[in-house]
Amino acid sequence: EVQLVESGGGLEQPGGSLRLSCAASGFTFGSYAMAWFRQAPGKEREGVAAIDSDGSTVYGDSVKGRFTISQDNAKNTLYLQMNSLEAEDTAMYYCAARRGKTSYLLRGWAYNFWGQGTQVTVSS
Repeated sequence: EVQLVESGGGLEQPGGSLRLSCAASGFTFGSYAMAWFRQAPGKEREGVAAIDSDGSTVYGDSVKGRFTISQDNAKNTLYLQMNSLEAEDTAMYYCAARRGKTSYLLRGWAYNFWGQGTQVTVSS
C-alpha cells in the first residue's frame, strides 16, 4: 500500500524558511515522479514543484528561485525547501506520487497517490 506522510509545516514569518518532508512507503521511490502541491482556502490547487523519475525538476512560476525540491532515495523521503516565504505561500501543502513519466508534472490529475497535507502559514 502506497503511503505518503507530510511533515514540517508550521507558522513562519515573511522572509523566513521552512523545510517540508514527505515520507513515502509501499513503492520503489526512485521510479516514481514526485511533486508538491498546495491549496489555499478559496483557491484552486496549485502545482508547486515536481521531480521526475530521471531527477529532472520543474517549478511553478510563483516559487521559482525561492523553493527547491529534492529527494533522498535511501530514506524514501521527498523534501521542499522553502526560502523567502511570503504571505501568499500560506496554504495546505500536499505530497503526491505517480508511477511512470508524464509531461504534466505540475498537474494534479496526473498523480495517483496523495498525502494528507501539512499546513504552512506565513504571517507576522
